[in-house]
Amino acid sequence: MTEQPVRPTTSRDVARTAGVSQATVSLVLGGKWRGRVSERTAGLVRDAARELGYRPNLAARNLRLGRTRTALLVVPALTNEFFARVYTGAAGVAAEHGFGVVLYPSPEGIGPARDPFASARAALDGVIASSMATDALDALRGDGADLPLVMLDSDPAAPGAAARVNLDVADGMRQVTEHLLGLGHRRLVHLASAVGSWTFDVRAGAVAEAVRRVPDAVVRTVSAPLEVEAGRAAGERALTGPGPRPTALVCDGDILAAGACKAVRRLGLRVPEDVSVTGFDDLALATAVEPELTTVRLPAEAVGGRGMSALLAVLDGRTPEAGDLPVSLVVRGSTAPPAAVPGLYGAPART
Repeated sequence: MTEQPVRPTTSRDVARTAGVSQATVSLVLGGKWRGRVSERTAGLVRDAARELGYRPNLAARNLRLGRTRTALLVVPALTNEFFARVYTGAAGVAAEHGFGVVLYPSPEGIGPARDPFASARAALDGVIASSMATDALDALRGDGADLPLVMLDSDPAAPGAAARVNLDVADGMRQVTEHLLGLGHRRLVHLASAVGSWTFDVRAGAVAEAVRRVPDAVVRTVSAPLEVEAGRAAGERALTGPGPRPTALVCDGDILAAGACKAVRRLGLRVPEDVSVTGFDDLALATAVEPELTTVRLPAEAVGGRGMSALLAVLDGRTPEAGDLPVSLVVRGSTAPPAAVPGLYGAPART
């Protein structure tokens, strides 16, 4: 007896099982059902597709829609944990909508990013860029800028983006600076990133603003590349420079903070007894050092997820969700009241 070949499941089979039209199946499985199909009906279609093992022909659908269902995520570095988490968030939302995300590094985020394809405009539906300068992406988007661009952690005043998703980095740096001021610190050094970008400019402004509100507080800036050894060297310069020694180092990132902690120890000092150190990002590194870092936690996965959602909204002609994502201060063992001002702001005397 000749075995008959198994006929592939079609959208018509799904429609028949769910008791709906093929058009409804197409809307639901294409992610365009909201506002057109009830939640109950959408559930019936998804259940029927799952029961029948139906997989839509994405190639045919993409050809009809003129879509590749692929987004490019451009980041300054692949080795930074923050950007890995941004990718995780973006890829998770993309997968829910049948999209793929290609990750592409453009070092420093300020020079022009090369087109990794023969033509990005032919290979992609859109670009998401994290902590990049908008004009660094011109080669990817073409002269007509016809690829939708979503910028993450970037200057909201810069032109060229279809949508932006920002963290409230100013509030984060205000929180960490006010935490140090509240402990009684009055001589601060801002260990700043040497990379010129919007996010670091905002952090510098927030530190200066918080310090200005306290009449006897002062802050000076020492710049360094975002590397542990560069942070160590900058920390040593900050702690051995002319004038009274600072009692706190406010760092633009956990990596710089780790270097600053090394600088304190190399000078025979202690964290936090002699010098308090703060970070920014709350990377895994923040709890790997001893004492653990007081830092600002950034919801990196949420940034990537909202960035992908914003791109999908732009492609569908919808308005992306607005508003900055909140950040939070995490207080750990690297900060304490300065020994030089016992009792200030309720701090106990130090021995």
